[in-house]
Amino acid sequence: MDEDERSVDTIAIQLTRLQRIRDRTAAQLRTRDGVDPAAFAILFRLLCDGPMRSGALADAVHSDASTISRHVAHLVERQLVERQADPNDGRATVLVVTELGREVAERIRRRRHENLTRVMAAWTPQDRVAFAGLLRQFVDDYELAKPAMLAAIRNDQNLYRFEMEKDS
Repeated sequence: MDEDERSVDTIAIQLTRLQRIRDRTAAQLRTRDGVDPAAFAILFRLLCDGPMRSGALADAVHSDASTISRHVAHLVERQLVERQADPNDGRATVLVVTELGREVAERIRRRRHENLTRVMAAWTPQDRVAFAGLLRQFVDDYELAKPAMLAAIRNDQNLYRFEMEKDS
């Protein structure tokens, strides 16, 4: 295995490790405001992109309609988001962050910033800038490669099924 292959393996292992740590942490946490991390992602997306319909929100956060519906109901119940008539089509509704939702999101954003600052306390400002740039590039490239990755997985699954059927 050459250095490049070892680097890719290290990245894959560390991403898996980070996801497990984040999942365990998220299971233990719920913000003081009662917002779980998945719902916060929705709240944050609405703050960044502005009011939108549920379908557009699902696309923006790479989720499905039923998951979005469940999280939006949670946010509406806590009065962090409200449904309003779509100004372009009164028959539809858009999701809008309330003033309370803005306040809660700002508290959570500050806490997230403090936590990440704590994690990178020993890093130089240049290392933080470099990491931010590389991470953005990685996520952007991952998103672009996602359709091809899914197609490859589906192809592998189809080959496996074909082999299983052939053997029986």
